[in-house]
Amino acid sequence: MNIIHYFSQKEHGLKLRMRGSALCLNLRPVLSTFSSQLWSFSFKLTLALVFSLLAFSFSSKAQNINIESLKGIGKAKPIRVSGGINANSVMFAGNGATMRSPFTYFLQGSVNANLFGQINLPFSFNLTNSGHGFSYPTLPNRLSLNPTYKWISGHIGDVSMTFSPYTLNGHQFRGLGFDLTPDGPWKVSAMYGRLNKAVEYDPMVNNAQPGYKRMGYGAKVGFEKTKYMVGLTVFRAKDEISSLVNRPDSLLIFPQSNLVMSWEARVKPMKGLELSTEFATSGLTRDLRDTSEKAGRRNYLNLLSKGNASTAYYNAFKSQLNYSYKKSTLGVGYERVAPGYQTLGAYYFNSDLENITVNMSQVFLKDKANIAVNVGFQRDDLDHNKASGTRRFVGSANLGYNPSEKVQTTVSYSNFQTYMNMRPQFDYINQASQFQNIDTLNYIQISQNANANVNWMTRKNEKQTQALNLNLSFQDATDQQGGIVANGNASQFYNLAAAYNVVLIKQGMGFTLAYNTSYNTIGKNDFLTMGPTLSVNAKFLKKTLVTGFSTSYNLSNSLGVRQSSVLNIRANASYVVLKKHNLNFSLMNQNRNLVSKGKTNDMTATLGYGYSFK
Repeated sequence: MNIIHYFSQKEHGLKLRMRGSALCLNLRPVLSTFSSQLWSFSFKLTLALVFSLLAFSFSSKAQNINIESLKGIGKAKPIRVSGGINANSVMFAGNGATMRSPFTYFLQGSVNANLFGQINLPFSFNLTNSGHGFSYPTLPNRLSLNPTYKWISGHIGDVSMTFSPYTLNGHQFRGLGFDLTPDGPWKVSAMYGRLNKAVEYDPMVNNAQPGYKRMGYGAKVGFEKTKYMVGLTVFRAKDEISSLVNRPDSLLIFPQSNLVMSWEARVKPMKGLELSTEFATSGLTRDLRDTSEKAGRRNYLNLLSKGNASTAYYNAFKSQLNYSYKKSTLGVGYERVAPGYQTLGAYYFNSDLENITVNMSQVFLKDKANIAVNVGFQRDDLDHNKASGTRRFVGSANLGYNPSEKVQTTVSYSNFQTYMNMRPQFDYINQASQFQNIDTLNYIQISQNANANVNWMTRKNEKQTQALNLNLSFQDATDQQGGIVANGNASQFYNLAAAYNVVLIKQGMGFTLAYNTSYNTIGKNDFLTMGPTLSVNAKFLKKTLVTGFSTSYNLSNSLGVRQSSVLNIRANASYVVLKKHNLNFSLMNQNRNLVSKGKTNDMTATLGYGYSFK
């Protein structure tokens, strides 16, 4: 049986063909010798591991195949299809200051085809006209197929995968991927596809970020036993220089490439004790068009990718130690991400930080109470080259107490304290600044949060249930400079919510009456917002028709003067036909009366249809 694997890329033009156990490499002209080494080394290693794993797994599985399993396949239905489709349309009308489209549709669905009771072929899609006329690096419309067979999972179309926080972390791509998780210790994942589509620069469109077409590929290989685990992840992303006609250099957007390698390990030396760690190195080339060679200290990633003068290498390290004994848990963690660390496999990434965390949890009072405490210290400016350095202390505690089945209480508190040291420009002009008092540039930001929640089931029987819920939250934020809180540098937020809920079980009806109050002081101003909310829901026609109605009215005052009033009215209904069809409708009307802007009225209607089948 011939096994042929073909893979090509425009820039590299590399072709891999495998027949049996023979591996033949045909190299077309490439941009550089080191790029060829990257392709050959990384993919030969990955393919060798993948096919070795497949061969070993299939050979071991083949020994377990017997006549009874073949009979089971023969008795199963050849194809079983299940899934569902949902279609929704949203209509909007009003005179408020909004950019909403008057009509928007959403079409979503998932279909799964099961072959002979062994192979699953799930397919999902998401189509919408929301944001039409704009260009996106990642389109909101998605089509994906995720076939599975025992321990083999595939990802085809518009999908996303996660290898680790420092490499590929949930970034959507259009292409192929798979996960191999057999019963043995080996685990393999791989992907290849387009991370971002090309978006041309258009000065008339401010909401579209221009960018080059970006392709990516990666693989993760892990070996896991009961007492330990080791893993290796390699991820590569590269922009295509020729994908844009108008190059957005003036916006500091250049074609980039990124190579990330991550090593991770986990060990359990004794019962209840676990140590995990991950070390990652990212090589980021900020401009592929730079032809000058990189000077200075080299990195081990140079063996896979040469880079140029715009290439820089960054490291990230994270380690966690956890110990569990009976009902107690204690953990200590450390993380350091070098300044400038970035991976093109994630949408957003924080760098230039060092974290030290300690966490503890304990259950007591015969499992009726529990407490969890987290303490952490964070700082940035690790290279001491920023105009300001920040040190941050984080502490939180959560306490839960449930004296009975009818009463549940939780209390939480957190304290975030940030210490910042501002460096004036004179520190860079002169060796020592004698014109300013450095102490006056040191200030502390403190943010405290507290929350208390009580839920009391006042009545519970076969006919009805009644419950009272109370929630109080508080937040305080201040800026201290020289140990003094200046006038206008403090703000407090108070929120109180009370709700009483009644459910009539036999009648299929429920009522909720709530009252919310919010009081905020920001600088020298204070704001008070309060108002009631009433909601009713009921089920009719043997619970096939579910209806709901709610209304709320709130007033806002500032310094004792009325600022606004808002009236909301909402109604919804859902009807199930023949257990497979679902019709739903909702209507929302909002009337605002702003003292400074006058009256506005907005109405939103949603009509939807859902169909499920097995």
